Amino acid sequence: MFSNKFPGKFITVEGLDGSGCSTQSAKLSAWLKKQKINHLLTKEPTSNVIGGLIRGYLKSEWKVVSHLSLQLLFTADRADHLDREIIPQLQKGIAVVSDRYFLSSLAYGSLNIGDADWLYQINSQFIIPDLTILLKVSAKTCVKRIKENRLSLEMFDTEEKLQQVWRAYEKISKKYPNIKVIDGEKNEEEIFAEIIKLVEPILKI
Repeated sequence: MFSNKFPGKFITVEGLDGSGCSTQSAKLSAWLKKQKINHLLTKEPTSNVIGGLIRGYLKSEWKVVSHLSLQLLFTADRADHLDREIIPQLQKGIAVVSDRYFLSSLAYGSLNIGDADWLYQINSQFIIPDLTILLKVSAKTCVKRIKENRLSLEMFDTEEKLQQVWRAYEKISKKYPNIKVIDGEKNEEEIFAEIIKLVEPILKI
């Protein structure tokens, strides 16, 4: 993994399913638009072909032969995402906000891949974001939110699994100083206010 050397800034929002990543990413994008800051809002898995395969798996529409195969799909989707969307924007000096990135792969992948070094290795050629916002929300709260807002649960959406994933998130977050943990149990506006305080110095606003 390497630092972002491009003129555009790269910001990611991470957390458990149901933690509010998509909500806060969208709010950040709307705020940047009001500030007249040129940016791209994107997400992972992507809406491209490989991302579609991943989403199908998460919804139990098909099964992979092994969890190794699934993680390789995630990295293939990420590599394509970087090449097609993220890096071209960063090169132009345009900020990029991504709803999830490699931190999700490392945390969720830890459930079924015992070799953490392998997970890091297959993500080793990717850019480290300038800022990663990690929303801390209990597994119990996340499952409650998911049930209220979705017709069905996805592959990892059980309280036990999400607890394991959060422990992985916490462990990984200590390795990167640019990962900032925010209390995601607060109301949306309080959370967003904290996000803005982190984003402003990154974008020099």
